[in-house]
Amino acid sequence: MNRRSRRPTSAPDLRPLTGTRLAEALIAGWQPLQRLDTEGFAMLRSRGITRRAHSILALEPPTAAEELAAALARVESLVAMAGETPTHRILEGITPPALETLLAERGDARTGASEILELPLTGTLPRPHPSAVISTGALDEEWFEAAWRLAPREGEHSRETLHDILAGTPAIQVRLPAGETADAAVGRAALVSAGKETLVVMNMIAVDPTERRRGLGRSLSTTLLALAAVQGARRALLEVEVENTPARTLYRSLGFRRIGGYHYRVHTAPASAA
Repeated sequence: MNRRSRRPTSAPDLRPLTGTRLAEALIAGWQPLQRLDTEGFAMLRSRGITRRAHSILALEPPTAAEELAAALARVESLVAMAGETPTHRILEGITPPALETLLAERGDARTGASEILELPLTGTLPRPHPSAVISTGALDEEWFEAAWRLAPREGEHSRETLHDILAGTPAIQVRLPAGETADAAVGRAALVSAGKETLVVMNMIAVDPTERRRGLGRSLSTTLLALAAVQGARRALLEVEVENTPARTLYRSLGFRRIGGYHYRVHTAPASAA
C-alpha cells in the first residue's frame, strides 16, 4: 500500500519538554512493571531488568539537606528490604544537585551516561519504507520474537520481563524483512501522552549485524517518525548512550537535538573488615 505521511503542525507552539513532564514521558515510554511514589521519589521496579525500568528517580524530593538525607534513607530502606542495591537515575536539570552530591560523596559509582534527544515532527516527513511490516497498539508477538532474536538478553526471566515491559505501553512497531523468513531490523515508538500532547519515545531499535551498513537504521527510524506523525505525535524522543557514537551520529543527521541527559549512581557497599 502506498502510505503518505501527513504534514505535521509546525514546531514553534510546542511547549518545551522539561522537568517532571520530561521525566514522566520517559517513564511512560519504557513502562516499569511497578511504581511506588514516596517522599518525592519514584521507585520503579521491573524484576531487575533494565535500569530505566528498575531504578529510583528523584522527582520532587525535599530541598532541605537534612530532610533530603532522611527521605533518601527511608526510600533506600525499602530497596534494602527487597535485598537489592539502590540504583538512582540522575536526570539533568531534574535531580537536585544536593542528591547527586550525597550519592557521590558516599562513593556510589557513576555509570551509563546517556543523552536525551528530541525531534519536532514538522514539515513533510519521508514515507515509510515500502517493505515495512507495521503494527500499532498492543504488543505484536511476531514483532517481539524478531526483536528478541536481534537484541536478546540472557535467560527466560529476562525474556518474560522484557515482554511485560513492552506490553505496558501502546506503540508503533516496525519490522524490515531481510527475506522470506527473517527480519533485518526492528524498532518501536511508544505512544505517550504528555498533558494534551501526544509524543513518541523511540526504543528497541536493532539491526541484524550481518545487515548493517545498508542504511537500515536510517530507514527504520524515518519509518517510525513518519508513522508517529500519522498517529498525531508532535515530537519524538529517544535515549542514546554517550558511548554509542554511530547511533548518536545517525540521530543527529535526522535532526534530533539534545535536550537533556542522565546517568546512574549505583550504591557500592563498603568492603567488610577481614
